[in-house]
Amino acid sequence: MSTPALQQHYKDKVIPALKKSQGYTNSHQVPRLEKIVVTSCMGKAPDRKVAVDDAVNEIQKITGQRPSITFSKKAVANFKLREGEALGARVTLRGARMWEFLHRFINVTAPNIRDFRGISSKSFDGRGNYACGISEQSIFPEIEIDQIKRTIGFDLIFVTSAPTDAEGRALLMELGMPFRDMKKANEVEAEAVAAN
Repeated sequence: MSTPALQQHYKDKVIPALKKSQGYTNSHQVPRLEKIVVTSCMGKAPDRKVAVDDAVNEIQKITGQRPSITFSKKAVANFKLREGEALGARVTLRGARMWEFLHRFINVTAPNIRDFRGISSKSFDGRGNYACGISEQSIFPEIEIDQIKRTIGFDLIFVTSAPTDAEGRALLMELGMPFRDMKKANEVEAEAVAAN
């Protein structure tokens, strides 16, 4: 099996670029993408069971991997939710599938977003991991628009080995993630470094 193009780009271009810009002395210090988690929650849908099946099918088409179903941990009367009821679907991508999914997301899917000016760079969790929300599945080329039964939103979580947000952001930028507000993010980062 051949190496995905983005993984080869990471090895050939991203690692040397990050070693130079971040001052790493060893290639193993360079942050890497560990996994991508795609989740969808159908908690508000009135026909929750059918909605979860739809979410499972859509995620499977998008990622090429069968997702697992997530269940509620406790009953909530206000939401008419029972304990152990199916709520959503989740899939974790690693290895070649992860690299191919990221390549498609950066080059095909993200530019399909209506009025696309880049994705926000603010959704880092403090430990170098990045999350972004997708409001509808029609932007993915694997989905046939006339086959869509309901609008399903997704959360994409990019888990990196970077210890800080700055290093995680640098990794994703080198991989080609289309962030829109990088000037502001760099200013905030500079202020945070100056404060410490």
